[in-house]
Amino acid sequence: MSLSNESALMDSLNPDHPPLIETPAPRVWKFWGTALWGIAIFAAMFVGQIGAIVYLVWVARDPIDLASLQHVGGEPASLAFSVTMGLPATLAAVWLAIRIKKASFVDYLALYWPSWKQLLFGAVGLILIVVAWETMSRSLGREATPGFMTDLLKSGRDKDAALMLLFAFSVAAPMSEEVLARGFLYRGWSASFLRVPGAIILSSLLWTVVHLQYDLYFLAEVFSIGLWFGYMRYRSNSLWLTIVLHALNNLTAVVLTMWLGS
Repeated sequence: MSLSNESALMDSLNPDHPPLIETPAPRVWKFWGTALWGIAIFAAMFVGQIGAIVYLVWVARDPIDLASLQHVGGEPASLAFSVTMGLPATLAAVWLAIRIKKASFVDYLALYWPSWKQLLFGAVGLILIVVAWETMSRSLGREATPGFMTDLLKSGRDKDAALMLLFAFSVAAPMSEEVLARGFLYRGWSASFLRVPGAIILSSLLWTVVHLQYDLYFLAEVFSIGLWFGYMRYRSNSLWLTIVLHALNNLTAVVLTMWLGS
């Protein structure tokens, strides 16, 4: 045995001089890989939602055409089912993308539970943002909630679909959107040339695009909330934190609109 090999062996047995171990680079999709997979994941979410409506049309034995899809999809219970079915489709696509990289699903998405201090800080910041937009809306004489959402939620309440809508908008939608935006997109883009600030801004912009059913005013509000969620994702290294914040925001909006006012 050579002196160098003998020295290395002695170091490996010495607790004061542990052997040097190279840490493998994390297996992460970078900018373009994350972007392309992001499109695929969004498409999977869309297919899951549309597939749910097609299934309901088929069960009702209606012709599977645009008119039937619009008619069935306009019902509150059907829409709630559609939004809910987007979640498993999203999770499956994200799991596949991460699996190909042979990375840990939990580590890749930072599925770690935050501390109560982080949860409180995130909630207080979210409340301040929402209250600021609410105050601005009232000063401008604007509605605090888009009219079509108010009509949908109240219709769901009257048609006994309140709990389905509550689950869809307060659980399924926040999980789907956060796994895509602050989970998969943020993780890959923050490890690319965009770094953390660019990843927060770009993922927030794309999350805003998902809400194009709103007007520019409400889109600006969505974008500002997205920036806060992105910052909290970075600050806490916890996707569960942004999922909970997103769920609380939607839950409050749904309950206030559906039962306590317009």
